[in-house]
Amino acid sequence: MRIQCAVVAAGLLLSACNKAHSPVQTSTEKFSDQQDHHSYAKPEEARVRHIALDLDVLFSEKILKGSAMLVIDRDQRDKPLRLDSRDLKVSRAEVSADGNTWSTTTFEIGPSDKILGALLTVQLPQNSTHVRIFYQTNPTASALQWLTSQQTAGKRHPFLYTQSQAIHARSWIPTQDTPAVRVTYSAKIRVPKGLRAVMSARNDPHQTVGTEYTFDMPQPVPSYLIALAVGDLEFRPISKRTGVWTEPSMINKATAEFSDTEKMVQAAERLYGLYRWDQYDILILPPSFPFGGMENPRLTFATPTIIAGDKSLVGLIAHELAHSWSGNLVTNATWRDFWLNEGFTVYFEHRIQEEVYGIERSEMEALIG
Repeated sequence: MRIQCAVVAAGLLLSACNKAHSPVQTSTEKFSDQQDHHSYAKPEEARVRHIALDLDVLFSEKILKGSAMLVIDRDQRDKPLRLDSRDLKVSRAEVSADGNTWSTTTFEIGPSDKILGALLTVQLPQNSTHVRIFYQTNPTASALQWLTSQQTAGKRHPFLYTQSQAIHARSWIPTQDTPAVRVTYSAKIRVPKGLRAVMSARNDPHQTVGTEYTFDMPQPVPSYLIALAVGDLEFRPISKRTGVWTEPSMINKATAEFSDTEKMVQAAERLYGLYRWDQYDILILPPSFPFGGMENPRLTFATPTIIAGDKSLVGLIAHELAHSWSGNLVTNATWRDFWLNEGFTVYFEHRIQEEVYGIERSEMEALIG
């Protein structure tokens, strides 16, 4: 991720080394030194391996409504499944031994903490390996940004995007919201007629615009990299494995601005090894997107303010692409070590810039940063 004020590696390193960290705790939960202090999950007891989402996108109510099916590994058969949640309205929980036959189970949502949300505990019979949770989000869910048509470039349709980093995934998915747990995921997303859904997963640009979209993410990712956007979107390829998604009014400018994306991927591969995410696309969000970019795998979310007309700001793309190695492949285990993601990525970003545009430009952008 790169925010608008461009945090650089040196600052992150200094803050990580100098700042005195104290555990984030609630009055009802104590954490061991080994546990992620920003998560209620106990993956050593039961670990989520796959998430299957089945959700309706309801713009009129500003909620997502449906279910999340979790496939789990269990090391301790006498323990419940402990998940992170924030302001989720859970109506029912079910368990299964095979993913086909389901039975109702009990669940409990603990006291809510303003930072961590609430512990969601699901009771597991001894042979259970699948859990299905029926729920809806809150209209003020911290990960969900609901834009009116007037907040978009085209001003014809509303828009939704998610921002799960750092611990906001729990506000739209009941899961183990810690970077120490990686999952594969799939999804069925139903949207209003005329809109398209895209995710940080396999996106089919040839799929006809309809009301239901299916997704599959075969590479395991931490929960903060699960992402969704819904709006009036068009795709334009740059190369066989790179392309741009954006509102139709911006597609020509965006494609021209990011025409060097394939060169960046090739440069990064020469430096750091094979690109392992198959496709690298860029989603240009509406003008109200408040960040610079977010490194969601396969689909970087980016601000339209980097479309300058002269490629002078495409360093942001080099940065988010660099996260495909530092962050998305090798991830800090907890958010106390966030500098590991961002510090190395800033370094990689400048090396990619140097490969594509030369050392003078790389050094100039480092000084500006």
